[in-house]
Amino acid sequence: MVYVTRGLVETLLRLASEAEPDDVTISLAVTPAGELPDADLADETPVFTDFYLPSAGASVNAVFGVDLGTPAGQTQGRFVSHPDGYMGVSKTDDLHEVIFVGIPPWDADALGAFDRAGQERGVTILDIEPPEKYPQ
Repeated sequence: MVYVTRGLVETLLRLASEAEPDDVTISLAVTPAGELPDADLADETPVFTDFYLPSAGASVNAVFGVDLGTPAGQTQGRFVSHPDGYMGVSKTDDLHEVIFVGIPPWDADALGAFDRAGQERGVTILDIEPPEKYPQ
């Protein structure tokens, strides 16, 4: 099972909707459930709570091929949008441990999670707020 906050889901789907017909790829980070006071999960359970804007550091990445927008080793997942409506991992997606896929009509029912092999994973959307701090 993959856990994600409702606020993160809504933000990712909004960004995907605004980018349509283009796709988006966004790095995602987790917070241990023990740091989320309202999470009714084991303390070590990872909950996706934060994202890194894909445009951060884009000019340096374009010139030098270095991604300064995402701290190395600090993202456990990725969100990709498929405006064509394909609910699955495609060959052109940037793979990660967990890949969230969003499709039109860009609502919570149009979100899926997959492992890097393309196997679907269950998703639970939590109605909790992440801590107000920088993700670790």
